[in-house]
Order: sequence, then structure tokens, then C-alpha cells
Amino acid sequence: MQRENFGSRFGVLVAMAGSAIGLGNLWRFPYMVGEYGGAAFIFVYIICFFLLCLPILIAEVTVGRRSRTNAFRAFEVLAPGSRWKWAGVLMVATPVIVVSYYSVIGGWSIEYFIKSCSLDFSSGAGAGQDIGTVFSSFISSTWLPLAYHTVFLLVTAAVVAAGVKSGIERFGKVMMPLLFVIMIVIAVRSVTLPGAGEGLEWLFRPDFSKIDASVCAAALGQGFFSLSVGFGIMLTYGSYISKDENIAVSSAYTAVSDLIFALIASCAIMPAVFVFGLDPREGPGLVFETLPFIFSNMPLGGLISILFFLALIVAALTSSISLFEVGVAYLMEEKGMSRRTASASIFAVTWVLGVLCSLSFGPLSGFKVLGNILFDFFDKLSANYLMPFGALLIVLFVGWRMKKSDIRSEFTNGGTLAGNSRIFPFVCFLIRFLAPAAIIVIFLSNLV
Repeated sequence: MQRENFGSRFGVLVAMAGSAIGLGNLWRFPYMVGEYGGAAFIFVYIICFFLLCLPILIAEVTVGRRSRTNAFRAFEVLAPGSRWKWAGVLMVATPVIVVSYYSVIGGWSIEYFIKSCSLDFSSGAGAGQDIGTVFSSFISSTWLPLAYHTVFLLVTAAVVAAGVKSGIERFGKVMMPLLFVIMIVIAVRSVTLPGAGEGLEWLFRPDFSKIDASVCAAALGQGFFSLSVGFGIMLTYGSYISKDENIAVSSAYTAVSDLIFALIASCAIMPAVFVFGLDPREGPGLVFETLPFIFSNMPLGGLISILFFLALIVAALTSSISLFEVGVAYLMEEKGMSRRTASASIFAVTWVLGVLCSLSFGPLSGFKVLGNILFDFFDKLSANYLMPFGALLIVLFVGWRMKKSDIRSEFTNGGTLAGNSRIFPFVCFLIRFLAPAAIIVIFLSNLV
């Protein structure tokens, strides 16, 4: 069976950017900014992003393109007969866990998009008065969240089943530009609200006294989550990249796109939060509780809410598709399944786990793992431990186990990229020394 590849350079960029740009930007980044001091967090985040997260992204893509195989098999191909093959198990298992609860949030986005289309959040509708109870009542119910979780996963599976070029790449080419346009429109509306200047100042004028170890650890952890490093996605996508593509440039474009989108999302959300006198430290409920209240009290709020929750669905889908593809690639190449059968199999597994995550807010709320409901347990397990550990394995493998000549060959396209050759020693230093140290710091901070 001939292995699939991306069909164009633009296809590579939108697929990788689509994987990175998701709920991590629209849902997680704004509330992390709120919880960790606004501009101070953003300042640290940008430094960590380019000095640490980007080199890790390059390392993961390097493993994928060099091995030309799935996330499970890649380590065995590049280090045959070693124990590194067990790293592949983590790279396949982690995305399955993540997409299970990720699809639940995607289902919430569908519900809120429908509410927006019904003008529940339009200006003057009065719906904003009980948004908190509306959200808690919805997620604790049984059947409606499960129905939306199922729809979201079905769309994800359908795109992946269509193939790398016809499904993943085609979806990204249409949806990624649309996503950016929608968020720019919302950001323009937010920053032009009377009194929005306070929110912009909070976002972009850092108070350096707020920077401490917890801010640094949170910024680095968010960078991992946002760029989708450490759990096999970029490794899998890297294996679909042709040998004449510049992986340093592709990775840099992905990182820059992800960062720009995160900043646009913050501009779309935080100025409006300040305009209406709300607490920016709202936490995970920011998108589904605070924002609907804002939409219901701002001019053109009904239209803005429709655009925002449409963007949220698209962002969630672009990331869930990449998560889904890791398991599908594994089943196709290791178990000999067709793409459709593999997609159906991953759908079945993630649907069952997602059902349990969804029900953990309602009928299964009494079932807890280490003091957490199942949804929160999966989220903390993946974000705080599995992703950083996967990233650590990647940088240790590339920095200390792979042949340096092989890394150089991938990074410089066989020595044909003079610019890449000049920066190669610096990138290697970051991958070998700085990145592992930073990841270990995240581990220690999560254990405290």
C-alpha cells in the first residue's frame, strides 16, 4: 500500500497549523492569560514558545519525516532493537485519551452555536442573567451532551476517513483561512467597544513583578498544549511531508500562526471582559459562561456570538482531526486496516471514553480518580504529565539517540539549505540541553 503524503506546501502549513490552532488557543489560552497576570504571562509565553516549544516541534517533525511511518513504529525504525520502541505506545495512547474529552468540549461548542443561532445571546435578550446555571445544567444532563459529542466525533472521523489529501488537507485549506477571518472580525468588534483600552493595556503592558516560577511553568505547559507537541501528532504529520520541504520553515510558520491566533483570540475576548467589569480570572468557564453574558449585553452581540462559536467548532475540529489521525495511521500500518475501518475503530474507542467523560458531570459525577471526575482526570493526566513526558522523550531521542548526521540531513535537506545549516548547531543545543531541562521543571512544578 502506497503511503499518503500532503499534496502541497500550503497543505502542509494549514494541516500543521490546524493541529496547533484549536481549543488551546480559543478556550485555554485566554483563561490562562487571565489566571496568570495578563501581559506578564504573554511575555514569558512568547519567550518559552520560540526558545523551547519550537525546537521541540522541529524535533518531533524530524522524527516523523526521517522514519516515514506512524508514531508507534517511528522509534523502532530509527533505533531498531532498542527500548525506545515503547515511546511509540505513549505517542499513540495519548491522542486517543485527549480526543475523548476534547470531543466533549467540541459538543458543547455545537450546543452554544445552536443557542447563538436561536439568538439566545443577542443583545437585549436577557439570557445573560442566568448563563452560569444554563451551562452547568446543560453539561450535567445526560442525553444532549452525548448527542453533540457523537456528532462532533462523526464529523472528525468522516474527514479523517477521506484521507490525508482529500480529507485533512482539503478541510484545512478551507477552514483555517475562514477561522482567522472570523476571529479578526470578532477582535475588531471587541477592541472598538467603549472602554476596551483597559483590557488591551492589561494584555500588552506587562507587570514584571508578577513573573514567578508558576507563571513560567504555566506558560511552557500552555506552549506544549497549544503547539500539539509531545503526543505524536506532529510526528505523524511529519511523516507525510515530502523530502523537499523545509521542515524548519514549516515548523516556524506553524508556531507563528499559532501564536498570532492566540493573541487575536485574547484581543477578541479580554477587552470585552473588562468593558463589562467581569473578572479576567474566570478560568475554564470563561468561554461558556462569561462570554455568552457579554454577547447578550453588547451591540451586535447575537451576530458576534454566532461567529465566535462557529470559530470554536472549527478550531476544535482542526485539532481533533489531527489527534484522530495518529490512531488511524497506527491501525492502518500496524494492523493492516483500511482507512475507513481504522477510522471507525478509533471512533468507537474515543466515543465510549468520551461518553464516560461527558457523564462525569452528571450521573457519574460520584466516580472519581485521584479526587477528580473522569473528565478532569483525563485533562490533567494528558496536559500535566503525558504531553510533557512525550516531549521529553522526543528531545532526548533526537538529541541523544538519533545519529547527528541524520538530524542534519533532515534539517538541511541533505545540505542544500544553507540558512538551516548555519542555525543547526544552535537548534541542536536547544534540543539537547535547554528543552529537557525546561520539561523537567514542568514535571516538578506539576508534582508540587
